[in-house]
Amino acid sequence: MEKLDPSQVRSAMQRLSALKPAIFGVEGHQFVLNAPLSEAEVLAFENQHRVPLPADYRDFVRQIGNGGAGPYYGILPLGCMDGASAGLQSWSERDGLLGVLSESFPHRDAWNDLSGMPAEELTHTNQHEYERRLEAFEKSYWASERVNGALPICHMGCALRIWLVVSGEEMGHLWRDGRADDTGLSPLPLKDGSRATFSSWYREWLEEVLRALR
Repeated sequence: MEKLDPSQVRSAMQRLSALKPAIFGVEGHQFVLNAPLSEAEVLAFENQHRVPLPADYRDFVRQIGNGGAGPYYGILPLGCMDGASAGLQSWSERDGLLGVLSESFPHRDAWNDLSGMPAEELTHTNQHEYERRLEAFEKSYWASERVNGALPICHMGCALRIWLVVSGEEMGHLWRDGRADDTGLSPLPLKDGSRATFSSWYREWLEEVLRALR
């Protein structure tokens, strides 16, 4: 797993911050990286959640930045997720969205079970029954165990997110969470079709933005 070069990333951010190319999400991060975490802070997180972070992502938060500039609206700080009005809020396991980080991520292939979603036509005949079925469907569709073994690292907008798998066979890979638009959970591909890791995904974004300058 090839890691990012901290000096190259910081140099690119200085250039991008000065030129401010108009790309999606730049208003959220302005090409600014947060300060890195200390080794003690990262170890405390890993010990608390009983899981090692993937090496390339761990190096990023330790040597480059604990979130900040990145794809879409940027990289979320460790332990945080997007909150109301695009702000940040701390998350905790089993909080209604996150699962348990130390339990294996349950998916290998794309998942999108819409079988329990009620038909819109039901609203014309029995609104109460429609709402009852919709509530039951959403409870299952958004169950926190769907994303056991993963943490959110990026907000794509409109409640769409990218998760980094930290436990199980998928450890180190990124997954797209499209449940907000009923497209389920799916492996995140790079432009060449290969599976995205944190460093390969971040590098692809950075190279694309720099090419746009040229």
